[in-house]
Amino acid sequence: MTCELIILEKRTGKSWDIAPQVQKVTYTTNRTGSPGALKFTVNASGISFLEGDTVRFSVDGQVVFLGWVFTKSRDRYAVIDVTCYDQLRYLKASASYCFVGRTAGQIIQEIAQDFQLSVGTLDDTGYSIPTLIKEDKSCLDIISAAIQETLLATGKLYTFFDDAGVLSLREAGSMIAQGVVGSGSLLLDYTYKTDIDEHTYNSIKLARPNESTGRADVFQVYDSGNIGRWGLLQLYQTVDEALNNAQAAAKAQTMLSYYNRRWRTLKVSALGMAGLKAGQMLMMDVPNLGDINLYALVLLEKVTHTFEHDVHTMDFDVRELGV
Repeated sequence: MTCELIILEKRTGKSWDIAPQVQKVTYTTNRTGSPGALKFTVNASGISFLEGDTVRFSVDGQVVFLGWVFTKSRDRYAVIDVTCYDQLRYLKASASYCFVGRTAGQIIQEIAQDFQLSVGTLDDTGYSIPTLIKEDKSCLDIISAAIQETLLATGKLYTFFDDAGVLSLREAGSMIAQGVVGSGSLLLDYTYKTDIDEHTYNSIKLARPNESTGRADVFQVYDSGNIGRWGLLQLYQTVDEALNNAQAAAKAQTMLSYYNRRWRTLKVSALGMAGLKAGQMLMMDVPNLGDINLYALVLLEKVTHTFEHDVHTMDFDVRELGV
């Protein structure tokens, strides 16, 4: 394994490959809500760099991270702890937007243009959100809301991420990682959890404002069988008044299909696979995993890579393991 960690100092144009001076590098991605983060500790002797300088981290010639220095913490021995973020960091800025009849990709394109950010592949979701109004919210939250609206309307999950310097929106099913993690391949340890606590609802009630009556039109669907098993777990939401009866009813049914389940999640420690990031699908093969034999593609919610002393390991969280 060959690692390259390049810092480009903007004020002088000088660049350094500091990999030989770094003992440990961690790289973390989350599927939603936060930028990719690269952290490392370096002996600063003979090099200089400032906040805002560009950082590129590559493994065996593959660019894993491209971003900028945001935090430096130095001790008396000139050892510096550095935190870098990718482009998504700039989308933590607050803004107000009103989108009408726009897809998630179109929303991303407009916000990226406003903030002068580079855009790569934006998949066409095929779904135009009737209205999305957000005031004084972070741009990341606004984009996440658009992706969630798309999920609940279509049942398709999309991942928004920085792909080595360009913003990308891809359907999770099209981002399948090469390789298998399992009992006979790379797996070091895991923790398996089942629950109906955090994201489980067996009754969906949607309220649509109705100006003509002054009351809300209610659309409700439920699973009586699972209510008998688990008790009533209800999710209540207000939906856009622009939705017609068929659209509101379909949305309620899609939400029930998504939330009406016992969730299975998994935290894994394994030997590293360079380039793996949150939002991808990964094949796992773990027989006798609690109440199931796991042999399936899973969705990665969070991935942390650690490069230390020529050893590459990773920890990742799996969002769900089916119904």
